Formats: sequence, structure tokens, C-alpha cells
Amino acid sequence: MGFNEEDNYLMLSGIQHFLFCKRQWALIHIEQQWEENVRTIEGQFLHTKADQPFIREKRGDKLVVRAMPVKSKQLKITGVCDVVEFIRSDFGIELASTEGKYLAYPVEYKRGKPKKDDSDLLQLTAQALCLEEMLLCEVNTGYMYYNEIKHRVEVPITANFKSKVKSIVSEMYDYYQRRHTPRVKTGVFCKSCSLQHICLPNIMSKRSVKSYIEGKIAE
Repeated sequence: MGFNEEDNYLMLSGIQHFLFCKRQWALIHIEQQWEENVRTIEGQFLHTKADQPFIREKRGDKLVVRAMPVKSKQLKITGVCDVVEFIRSDFGIELASTEGKYLAYPVEYKRGKPKKDDSDLLQLTAQALCLEEMLLCEVNTGYMYYNEIKHRVEVPITANFKSKVKSIVSEMYDYYQRRHTPRVKTGVFCKSCSLQHICLPNIMSKRSVKSYIEGKIAE
């Protein structure tokens, strides 16, 4: 089989892991470690409706596409948009097998309520960048739907957010190419991490998870 460049694309969803903890991201996406907890299970349940295989639904001047695969060759990331809404507009773009022109709006579904940091917004921005590259258009607005508040929030996708995403993904890709797992930086957030028992933050300041497990096997 020939080499597929997309095999080395990073998962778009990893942006949130990376912003939460760079070591957590590396454990999941480089060392291939994973452990379920309440947060991840709840998140999967919330996505059940959105993650139906690439369903298109027409509602008047709105076309709703669920579980839409997206990617960016420039950023080398790939993922799935929970929902992309295409609203008919004279300022939009043409879509295959669809009459008229449309503007694209990514919609991301999240458990809980809006976060104090920008991690949700940056993930949504990454989806917008993928859509821009794939559809040759501009995406300047998206939406976040939060399960706890039961309604969606309009999000301006600014040039500043787009620049931040490009910088973050570049750093992620540098770690990925070097297969580098950052050292532990402990904090209160460790208690809510789904990988705390794998990461072993109290003793893993100098050893990788792989070397620790290999040492235990050798004992």
C-alpha cells in the first residue's frame, strides 16, 4: 500500500486536549493511551444525535448536514463537524447537487455550560478553517450548543482566533513529529483528568508512561 499523507494528520478534537494539558494530549495522540470517565461518557451521549453518518436535511432556505467530515491540508488536521448549517444567501457559495448559494455555519455540541477559557471557541474556529479551505469560502460565524443551558450561543470567528488556532496546531504537529510527550505540570485540573491514573502525575515528572509500564513489567 502507498503512503497516505492524511495518515499523519492530527485529530481536530485534540485541540481541546492540548489546551487542557499538553501532556494529556500527547498521552492520547502520541502514546495512544486512553481511559474512560464520566465526562467522556457524557460527551459521547450528547453527540449521539449529531453523529449520524453524514445526514443532509433541507428546511426551507436552510440545509443541515450532520457528522460532516472536514480536513485542512494546510494545517494537517482532520475531524468531524457535529453539524454544519448552510443558509441560502446571494453572498454564499454553490454546493454540489443543491440549487442556489449558501453561507456555512459550523455548530458544535458540548456538555455543561460555556467555559471560562477559549478552548471551545478555538475548536470551532479550527472547524471553520477546514470549511474555508474545503469550500473556498469565508466562515466568520459559528454556534456552540451547550447541554446545560439548552440553547446555542452565536460565536464570532475572528482573525485573532484563526491565528491562534494556526499557532496551536503548529506546536501540536511539532510535538507529534518528534514523538515528544511533555513533562508533568501538576495542578488542580489533574483531579478531573480522565488520564490521571495513566499519567501518574506525582511520580512521572521525569519518566514517560511507556518507560514506567515497561519497568513494571520487568519487575
